[in-house]
Amino acid sequence: MKKTMAAAVALSCLFFLFAFNDKPNENSAIRYVNYSIFGKEYAKTPILDNTLKNHAYYIVSGHGGPDPGAMVKKGEDWLCEDEYAYDVSLRIARNLIGHGARVYMITRDENDGIRDEKILAPDKDETVWGGASMPLNQKARLRQRTDIINRLYDENKAKGFHTQRTIITHVDSRYHDKKVDVFFYHNEYSSSGKSLANSIYGTVKSKYDEHQSSRGYEGIVKSRGLWMLNETKPTAVYIELGNITNEFDQKRLLIPNNRQAMANWIAAGIKKEG
Repeated sequence: MKKTMAAAVALSCLFFLFAFNDKPNENSAIRYVNYSIFGKEYAKTPILDNTLKNHAYYIVSGHGGPDPGAMVKKGEDWLCEDEYAYDVSLRIARNLIGHGARVYMITRDENDGIRDEKILAPDKDETVWGGASMPLNQKARLRQRTDIINRLYDENKAKGFHTQRTIITHVDSRYHDKKVDVFFYHNEYSSSGKSLANSIYGTVKSKYDEHQSSRGYEGIVKSRGLWMLNETKPTAVYIELGNITNEFDQKRLLIPNNRQAMANWIAAGIKKEG
């Protein structure tokens, strides 16, 4: 029991140490822009550089509104997939904006923002870009999201944005007794989608190899015929952040510094590919 607790503390400390590792260009002054979507504590967003200028990213955290996604009871609380995927997605978005990207949170919760609690209270008031509510029917929800992304893609292409990507985040729940490392799906016929997935995979793996070489990293990259990968015009990657039903993986999701580190590493992989 003591060894297990020590390992958990060590993991948390590891993520804390490497959660805030992005530094500004020494030759440039940092400016700040306020984005209310990130919440009161994180709205003031530092712009570190413009390396992602003319890049547009459409970030879609899974489920939301009438559908919380995977759910598991922890004590008296419910852990819901949509809340944790959304929090990590906001952190990814803030990171990309910090490098000059134009970022769209396609699934949105104007009340939540980035939260530094372990237990993220569930609600059903999420909307989509533009303010529309989410349909109850799953297929209608997915179509709603791809329609928004494709419209924005066409608008930004006409404005000269040379790189556009869709980032989809989910939390796995299929294996109750198995921890699941972050893994990635791409469209079978998209070479750019495979490249994007491999770029993020390689970055996450290198972080584990560097800081936890004895742990090992078992994430994978493979193709899958999912609606969001097949129907969005921008190159897309689908990211599974962990297994919400597994006690070990829950630490990756519940500890705020772990969520920040995961977002940093994913954003670094996206930036590297871009």
